[in-house]
Amino acid sequence: MSQEHQYRTHLSWTGNKGSGTSNYKAYDRHYDIIIEGKTTLSGSSDPAFRGDPTRHNPEDLLLASISSCHMLWYLHLCSVNKIVIVDYQDTSTATMTMNPDGSGQFTAATLNPIVTISQGSDKEKAIQLHRDANKLCFIARSVNFPIHHKPQIKIET
Repeated sequence: MSQEHQYRTHLSWTGNKGSGTSNYKAYDRHYDIIIEGKTTLSGSSDPAFRGDPTRHNPEDLLLASISSCHMLWYLHLCSVNKIVIVDYQDTSTATMTMNPDGSGQFTAATLNPIVTISQGSDKEKAIQLHRDANKLCFIARSVNFPIHHKPQIKIET
Protein backbone atom coordinates (compact mmCIF):
# COMPACT_ATOMS: atom_id res chain seq x y z
CA MET A 1 0.00 0.00 0.00
CA SER A 2 1.47 3.32 -1.01
CA GLN A 3 1.61 6.22 1.38
CA GLU A 4 2.00 9.88 0.49
CA HIS A 5 3.63 12.67 2.46
CA GLN A 6 3.04 16.29 1.61
CA TYR A 7 5.51 19.12 2.17
CA ARG A 8 4.86 22.84 2.10
CA THR A 9 7.26 25.72 1.86
CA HIS A 10 6.80 29.41 1.21
CA LEU A 11 9.34 31.37 -0.80
CA SER A 12 9.43 35.16 -0.43
CA TRP A 13 11.64 37.27 -2.71
CA THR A 14 13.30 40.00 -0.62
CA GLY A 15 15.59 41.46 -3.28
CA ASN A 16 13.54 44.39 -4.62
CA LYS A 17 15.82 47.43 -4.20
CA GLY A 18 13.07 49.81 -5.24
CA SER A 19 12.75 49.36 -8.99
CA GLY A 20 11.99 45.64 -9.13
CA THR A 21 13.46 43.82 -12.09
CA SER A 22 13.73 46.92 -14.25
CA ASN A 23 17.12 45.61 -15.39
CA TYR A 24 19.40 42.67 -14.65
CA LYS A 25 21.53 44.59 -12.14
CA ALA A 26 18.66 46.46 -10.45
CA TYR A 27 17.66 43.73 -8.00
CA ASP A 28 19.18 41.37 -5.47
CA ARG A 29 18.71 37.64 -5.70
CA HIS A 30 17.75 37.42 -2.00
CA TYR A 31 14.84 35.32 -0.80
CA ASP A 32 13.59 33.64 2.34
CA ILE A 33 12.43 30.04 2.58
CA ILE A 34 9.73 29.89 5.21
CA ILE A 35 8.50 26.58 6.62
CA GLU A 36 5.92 26.81 9.36
CA GLY A 37 7.39 26.12 12.78
CA LYS A 38 11.00 26.13 11.53
CA THR A 39 13.84 28.61 11.26
CA THR A 40 13.68 30.74 8.12
CA LEU A 41 16.50 30.13 5.63
CA SER A 42 17.91 33.16 3.85
CA GLY A 43 18.85 32.31 0.29
CA SER A 44 20.38 33.89 -2.78
CA SER A 45 21.72 32.71 -6.10
CA ASP A 46 25.24 31.38 -6.44
CA PRO A 47 27.81 34.23 -6.46
CA ALA A 48 28.59 33.35 -10.10
CA PHE A 49 25.04 34.50 -10.88
CA ARG A 50 25.14 37.80 -8.92
CA GLY A 51 24.18 36.14 -5.63
CA ASP A 52 25.21 36.86 -2.06
CA PRO A 53 27.96 34.43 -1.00
CA THR A 54 26.83 34.62 2.66
CA ARG A 55 23.41 33.10 1.92
CA HIS A 56 22.38 29.56 1.01
CA ASN A 57 21.85 28.92 -2.70
CA PRO A 58 19.70 26.25 -4.38
CA GLU A 59 22.72 24.26 -5.52
CA ASP A 60 24.16 24.09 -1.97
CA LEU A 61 20.75 23.11 -0.61
CA LEU A 62 20.33 20.29 -3.14
CA LEU A 63 23.72 18.83 -2.23
CA ALA A 64 22.98 19.24 1.50
CA SER A 65 19.65 17.44 0.98
CA ILE A 66 21.38 14.50 -0.71
CA SER A 67 24.01 14.27 2.02
CA SER A 68 21.61 14.56 4.94
CA CYS A 69 19.05 12.12 3.49
CA HIS A 70 21.81 9.58 2.93
CA MET A 71 23.10 10.04 6.48
CA LEU A 72 19.66 9.61 8.04
CA TRP A 73 19.02 6.38 6.14
CA TYR A 74 22.52 5.16 6.93
CA LEU A 75 22.11 5.79 10.66
CA HIS A 76 18.80 3.92 10.58
CA LEU A 77 20.29 0.94 8.75
CA CYS A 78 23.25 0.80 11.13
CA SER A 79 20.99 0.89 14.18
CA VAL A 80 18.89 -2.06 12.98
CA ASN A 81 22.05 -3.98 11.98
CA LYS A 82 23.72 -3.57 15.38
CA ILE A 83 26.44 -1.22 14.10
CA VAL A 84 27.04 1.56 16.61
CA ILE A 85 27.94 4.87 14.99
CA VAL A 86 29.66 7.33 17.34
CA ASP A 87 30.52 10.01 14.76
CA TYR A 88 29.50 10.85 11.19
CA GLN A 89 31.02 13.60 9.05
CA ASP A 90 30.53 14.15 5.32
CA THR A 91 32.18 16.66 3.04
CA SER A 92 30.23 16.14 -0.16
CA THR A 93 30.84 17.62 -3.61
CA ALA A 94 28.78 18.04 -6.75
CA THR A 95 29.37 19.07 -10.33
CA MET A 96 27.02 21.28 -12.32
CA THR A 97 27.62 21.61 -16.05
CA MET A 98 26.58 24.79 -17.82
CA ASN A 99 25.18 24.74 -21.36
CA PRO A 100 25.73 27.36 -24.08
CA ASP A 101 22.15 28.66 -23.65
CA GLY A 102 22.79 29.47 -19.96
CA SER A 103 20.93 26.46 -18.60
CA GLY A 104 22.72 23.83 -16.60
CA GLN A 105 22.29 20.61 -14.70
CA PHE A 106 23.98 18.60 -12.02
CA THR A 107 25.96 15.77 -13.57
CA ALA A 108 27.24 14.02 -10.43
CA ALA A 109 27.56 14.22 -6.68
CA THR A 110 30.02 12.47 -4.40
CA LEU A 111 29.48 11.83 -0.72
CA ASN A 112 32.62 11.37 1.37
CA PRO A 113 31.36 10.18 4.73
CA ILE A 114 33.87 9.52 7.49
CA VAL A 115 32.10 7.27 9.95
CA THR A 116 33.43 6.21 13.33
CA ILE A 117 31.98 2.97 14.66
CA SER A 118 32.38 1.39 18.09
CA GLN A 119 34.74 -1.51 18.62
CA GLY A 120 32.96 -4.76 17.92
CA SER A 121 30.85 -3.30 15.09
CA ASP A 122 31.20 -4.97 11.68
CA LYS A 123 33.34 -2.68 9.49
CA GLU A 124 32.55 -4.48 6.22
CA LYS A 125 28.81 -4.35 6.92
CA ALA A 126 29.17 -0.65 7.76
CA ILE A 127 30.67 -0.02 4.33
CA GLN A 128 28.00 -2.11 2.56
CA LEU A 129 25.19 -0.21 4.28
CA HIS A 130 26.19 2.96 2.37
CA ARG A 131 25.04 1.25 -0.84
CA ASP A 132 21.80 0.24 0.83
CA ALA A 133 21.22 3.77 2.13
CA ASN A 134 21.64 5.15 -1.38
CA LYS A 135 18.97 2.76 -2.68
CA LEU A 136 16.52 3.92 0.00
CA CYS A 137 17.25 7.66 0.15
CA PHE A 138 14.23 9.64 -1.05
CA ILE A 139 16.36 12.43 -2.50
CA ALA A 140 18.87 10.14 -4.25
CA ARG A 141 15.96 8.26 -5.83
CA SER A 142 14.52 11.55 -7.10
CA VAL A 143 17.48 13.00 -8.98
CA ASN A 144 18.61 12.09 -12.48
CA PHE A 145 22.38 12.13 -11.94
CA PRO A 146 24.68 9.61 -10.26
CA ILE A 147 25.56 9.88 -6.60
CA HIS A 148 28.90 8.30 -5.77
CA HIS A 149 30.09 7.26 -2.31
CA LYS A 150 33.61 7.19 -0.94
CA PRO A 151 33.04 6.14 2.66
CA GLN A 152 35.76 5.78 5.23
CA ILE A 153 35.15 3.72 8.34
CA LYS A 154 37.13 4.30 11.51
CA ILE A 155 37.04 2.21 14.67
CA GLU A 156 36.57 4.13 17.91
CA THR A 157 39.66 4.01 20.10
